[in-house]
Amino acid sequence: MGRLAGKHALITGGTSGIGLETAREFLAEGAAVAITGRSQERLDEAARQLEGPLLPILSDAGDVPGQAALASRLRAEWPKLDILMSNAADVTHLPIEEWDEAAFDRIVATNLKAPFFLIKALLPLFSHRTSIILVGSVSAFIGHENAAVYGAVKAGLLSYTRGLTYELKDRGIRINGLSPGPTVTNTFEHLGAERQAAIYDELRRTVPLHRIGTGTEMAKAAVYLASDESAYTAGTVLRVDGGIGQLAY
Repeated sequence: MGRLAGKHALITGGTSGIGLETAREFLAEGAAVAITGRSQERLDEAARQLEGPLLPILSDAGDVPGQAALASRLRAEWPKLDILMSNAADVTHLPIEEWDEAAFDRIVATNLKAPFFLIKALLPLFSHRTSIILVGSVSAFIGHENAAVYGAVKAGLLSYTRGLTYELKDRGIRINGLSPGPTVTNTFEHLGAERQAAIYDELRRTVPLHRIGTGTEMAKAAVYLASDESAYTAGTVLRVDGGIGQLAY
């Protein structure tokens, strides 16, 4: 029997990268999985790649009022929700001179505000052994190029692991963070193959383990946090970052 057998899981931003690989692992471990994405085309492509009880939902993680609609859809489809993985993110990196208020508000809405209101909207659906996984970033712990705002909102997101675990502990809901380091995803595809390769080469030199993480490695960490194996783990952050968040580089 799978480690997530009988469980229902929602993964926001599940059409690519860590979200897609986590959906694959959750399904393999026996869960029914809902994924969200902003593009119907990408949702359809993700559905073609995944096998098992999958519910693709068109939803924009940056639409704060839309989180209530997402919760309503799940309540209509499922009797309960056991796992929430808040993975969707705005990954904008800019120098301070290039930020404007609209871009700042957009990254805050997607990475910090909407996850909070999604959790609030899902409260009636959560089971008494719910695991919430908030996907942060090593950028919450270290400074690096053009990541001041991104790191700040990810740090804010990870702080929910403590505050919300305390607030929701009597409902049987526990919240943990998953903090990836540099990971091979499609984040840099828009820069072209040559620039993407150069970025990954630079990252390999800075990561103490001298390699980039994979989406599957992050997904397997998420399975642990989602499963009953981590039932005594709450209010903390699991760093899967090759040591870059803790060691000098």
